[in-house]
Amino acid sequence: MSLDDTPRLDPRAIARGFERASAGYDAHAVLARAASAELLRRLELLAFEPAVILDLGAGSGEGARALRERWRAARVIALDASAGMLAVARTRFGWRRRFDRVRADAARLPLRAASVDLVYSNLMLPWTLDLDHQLREIRRVLKPRGYFTFTTLGPDTLRELRAAARELDPDVHTHPFLDMHDLGDALARAGFEGPVMDVDRYTLTYESLRAIGRDLRAVGAQGVLLDRRAGLVGRGRYERLAAAYERFRNEDGRLPVSGEVIYGQAWCPGEAPPERSRRRETVVPIGSIGRR
Repeated sequence: MSLDDTPRLDPRAIARGFERASAGYDAHAVLARAASAELLRRLELLAFEPAVILDLGAGSGEGARALRERWRAARVIALDASAGMLAVARTRFGWRRRFDRVRADAARLPLRAASVDLVYSNLMLPWTLDLDHQLREIRRVLKPRGYFTFTTLGPDTLRELRAAARELDPDVHTHPFLDMHDLGDALARAGFEGPVMDVDRYTLTYESLRAIGRDLRAVGAQGVLLDRRAGLVGRGRYERLAAAYERFRNEDGRLPVSGEVIYGQAWCPGEAPPERSRRRETVVPIGSIGRR
């Protein structure tokens, strides 16, 4: 799918969803926690001492706290559009792990050009309205030789739910999760160098479609079905959607939910990037991976 063909997201619905989800987000964000832990682990491979770190789409502040603990001399900025999420992030403060909290639109960062050494973003990009603009904005605030590391969701995410919805309506619009090759192309257009990406796949299981919908609402992701006619509303439609989902029920009697997490990194142009750690690391250039 090209960027021009993707369905348009509703920014107000996204904002409302995450605001409502903020209080109970951590109790349900299993996939986000797993992605964050892996992204932070990968940062340990870098011999890199950033002075200013931006946690972009910081949510409840778990990543910002971990980044502050990893680089105690750095200034860490937790930026999110949700006041509720930042209020939860405030509870993660400690005398050795304080970080700045900034409420702002990620597409219009209130930061000077070339002011940030490291941009860390965990599962924020799937909700970006204009990916090309967003990546240019990240590129703008990064210093020369700055580092951008992120996770996002690939097209196999929630594939069971999307397939079931399309049994009801083949023309239903679903969330535009992009292939990592499209992301690699977008990074290059934004002026990043040496983008590297790979994919991990996760499967969560639930007792019922109702439990799946409850978790999606709890993490602010209920808008994955963009056509409201295909949402989990209306008794008749819900029952038909639940029946369509039943063909995915596994041998343990559970309904699977797939998550395809893309891990990415790229450098801002400048002199040779900081040396990598001597710990073992595997790098797979995006150009060497065939398209599906």
